[in-house]
Amino acid sequence: MIELFLKILLAHLLGDFVFQPEKWVLDKMAKKHRSVYLYWHLLVHLLLLLTILQFDADYWLGIAIIVLSHGLIDLLKLHLQSKIDNRLNFFLDQIAHVSLLVCVASMYVPMEFSSAWIFNSQTTLFLVAVVCVSYVSSIIMKVLISAWKMDEENESDSLKNAGKYIGILERLLIFGFIILNQWASIGLLIAAKSVLRFNDLSRSKDRKLTEYILIGTLQSYSLAIIISLLYTYFIKLVN
Repeated sequence: MIELFLKILLAHLLGDFVFQPEKWVLDKMAKKHRSVYLYWHLLVHLLLLLTILQFDADYWLGIAIIVLSHGLIDLLKLHLQSKIDNRLNFFLDQIAHVSLLVCVASMYVPMEFSSAWIFNSQTTLFLVAVVCVSYVSSIIMKVLISAWKMDEENESDSLKNAGKYIGILERLLIFGFIILNQWASIGLLIAAKSVLRFNDLSRSKDRKLTEYILIGTLQSYSLAIIISLLYTYFIKLVN
């Protein structure tokens, strides 16, 4: 099943993200089902599926289901674009497409799914570490740094919650680098952030802000490294 699923997934990715010009997307958004590019888009998907599956007649029913369903899902997405958030609409659209591909693949090769891997010690420990590195660390930092309250004079100049999510992403990167034993990459990450921060702080010329950011950054790195090292230690015990 995996081989078939990967083939039809490749066709989907090529059709939706590689061979679909922005001109087509904008025209579909404006004209919906009246857009000729909607049908060109479906034709591209059909040709990709036929090519990747080597025109195998055994898969023609699955190909027909995928192409027709793709058109219906795209139409639904186009009609929902003015009613729900664009990001939510995009992800729901892709989830629907991929779910359909899984169903079609399982038509030909029965899907064998076991939930045992979800509940084993290694997976549970990994999930605990990821949650701790991302969201738990954010709360811990907020508590620790609450002793110094900075006035957000230029809050309107910053993206909402940008600092929080930047911190989460950098800690997840550090976590990944450590479990892959790529310590040098952490140095590159720290250097890159230091350059960006230096430009901001050199313009602001605010010593308190500099110290505040430095404390927060060091806390973030320290928590990420400590949690990652604890994970690498305990994963050896549960293996």
